[in-house]
Amino acid sequence: MEDYLKAIYVLQAAADGNVKTSDIATQLDVKPPTVTSMLKKLAEKNLVNHEAYQGVEVTPTGESVALEVIRHHRLLEAYLTEELGYDWSEVHDEADRLEHHVSETFIDRLATRLDEPQVDPHGDPIPSTDLDPVEDPSGTALIDFSVDETVIIQRVRNQDPEILRYLEANGIKPGTRVTIKEITPIGMISVQPHSCETTVSLPTSVARSIWAQQTDEASTSVP
Repeated sequence: MEDYLKAIYVLQAAADGNVKTSDIATQLDVKPPTVTSMLKKLAEKNLVNHEAYQGVEVTPTGESVALEVIRHHRLLEAYLTEELGYDWSEVHDEADRLEHHVSETFIDRLATRLDEPQVDPHGDPIPSTDLDPVEDPSGTALIDFSVDETVIIQRVRNQDPEILRYLEANGIKPGTRVTIKEITPIGMISVQPHSCETTVSLPTSVARSIWAQQTDEASTSVP
């Protein structure tokens, strides 16, 4: 149930409205009838509002449960990378396995140990102890910038381990600066991380999952 509530909350935030059963099935890699069955159980517990063909949304109670699981997940990702030496491409699945089996005391102590981080290794915001709705950081998809603009990467909304390893190997992570070098009509974008001397080519599908922001500091050109 927690996995479903987390998925619905994340999809609802992205869609800015009710979530389709098919989208939940895709997110959780399950069959649509399985989703429909679970939604009925969640609705009976007043965790979601669900009407056939109208989509689903979390109730305030369901939102609190989802935010608690998200807080666990993202703090665990931060702990695994900062304290245990995990690569950011490994932590998502590991945190998925752990998030349901830790106490609030453990999570609070873990947050204190990490000095109350605001974001996880991918730049995703971590809910507070009050479980207030998380606000996505302001930013723009990398593909929506113009050639020669220099930006700071804020968030990578992609959990594919192979893609994350490729990005890290080429100096593309939250907090790094890149300059847009080329946007091709065949669906590719070339960027130059300031930590590298070579450009990196990315499919536009990947560039859409990378959020960045232009700042006064980021306006200088690559040496």
